Amino acid sequence: MFGFGKAKHKEISAHELADLLSAGKALVVDVREANEFADGHIPGAVNMPLSSFQPSRLPCPEGKVVVLNCLGGKRSGMALDKCSVAQDVVDTHLAGGFGAWSAAGLPVER
Repeated sequence: MFGFGKAKHKEISAHELADLLSAGKALVVDVREANEFADGHIPGAVNMPLSSFQPSRLPCPEGKVVVLNCLGGKRSGMALDKCSVAQDVVDTHLAGGFGAWSAAGLPVER
């Protein structure tokens, strides 16, 4: 995550996530606060702010991979830590977060 060896969590790129979404194979959970989410987010993302994040309240992915994201990757990593403590199967986040999504020129919903 910070360039010190192997990433702690599984990361996928913005383009990999876009491909999964277009194939209907991913569910994005945005862990930024509600005001940040309202300013712009990945289309179809569900907002579950880290400040009140509980793995037990994650939506049912119905066969999709759950991918967490935030602005840059730190908060989604923290949410993944909570998932691993809860022994949840959620283990993936967007490398570079919403910033990487935006920088890649991918669609943004407001």
